[in-house]
Amino acid sequence: MNARRRKQLIYTRKSRADETARGNRLTATIPVKTRRFCGDMFGCVVVGVGMAGRVRIRDLLTPLPSGAAEIFTLKGMVSRRTLEQQQGVQQIPLEEALSRSDIQVALLCTENVSHEEYVSRFLEAGKHVCVEYPMALSYSAAAKLLDQAQQKGLVLHEEHIELLTPDFKQLKKDIAGKQLEEGSLHFTGGPLKSGFGFLSFSGIARLTWLVDLFGELSVKEASMVEEPERKRTKMTVHLLTEDQKPLTWTEERAEGLSRGKRIHLRFTTCTLTELPSGVQEPVGIFMQDLVLFGSKLQGTVPPEQLQAERNRILHCFKLAEDIRKHCQDNTK
Repeated sequence: MNARRRKQLIYTRKSRADETARGNRLTATIPVKTRRFCGDMFGCVVVGVGMAGRVRIRDLLTPLPSGAAEIFTLKGMVSRRTLEQQQGVQQIPLEEALSRSDIQVALLCTENVSHEEYVSRFLEAGKHVCVEYPMALSYSAAAKLLDQAQQKGLVLHEEHIELLTPDFKQLKKDIAGKQLEEGSLHFTGGPLKSGFGFLSFSGIARLTWLVDLFGELSVKEASMVEEPERKRTKMTVHLLTEDQKPLTWTEERAEGLSRGKRIHLRFTTCTLTELPSGVQEPVGIFMQDLVLFGSKLQGTVPPEQLQAERNRILHCFKLAEDIRKHCQDNTK
């Protein structure tokens, strides 16, 4: 690449330090190794070729025209299994993906338990990373990974497609300006396989959903019921908004439970008991997320938006950690 077309994006991030250990906030000025020019391309690899990985491969091969998703060139895929070509993409070894100079980006679509190790290894190898939520299974690990990316001037993007769905976007519009009195969110789904982590981390999308709607929260109480013979787990979390309004999050998984969300949100002026349908968009949620990731690499996302996202991610991890502690304390 022509050296004159390479720039570094320098911006100031107010990174949230470990709230339990340090109790303060740091301001750091760091270089981010991104490029601002539309013609610049990033060689990438998809790690993990399950359902999400195949969707990533599809979107990378057929990106949204004239957008930030066009900056990626797919160089290969990585899997623990020996696979044939997927959509014409060749499998390559992990070590090759880590060492090749023409691969600058990794998109991680593996089991939750492996996210932390993969993220750290690719960051250490100087690669930008897009990873499915949660990027780790503890608050301290997530904070460490974000610090690692910041210190190396790399983009670490945690995918949150739940914020891009039509029903969530419509709900956010519908409740804008309304004052919450109390609310609940009940999520149901089938049992999880091993490797997904504690329910507050595997279900961190629901926490992210609530925090994005109602701002920072605190944990008042949390408990867990487990019935191994029925493969059933049910976690009930009582949260408080900054205005001390109660929110209840229930995460329930069992054989035969269909995937879904039920809400009950009471405001001073109205009560919502169903999710709005929203308007279906022509661009899928994974492609929207890929465009956001590409925009970060191009340096076109405002620093204040990046900072707000970082704060939200760390806050949700801290909540998940607090919830786990409450549940464990209640089972002693």
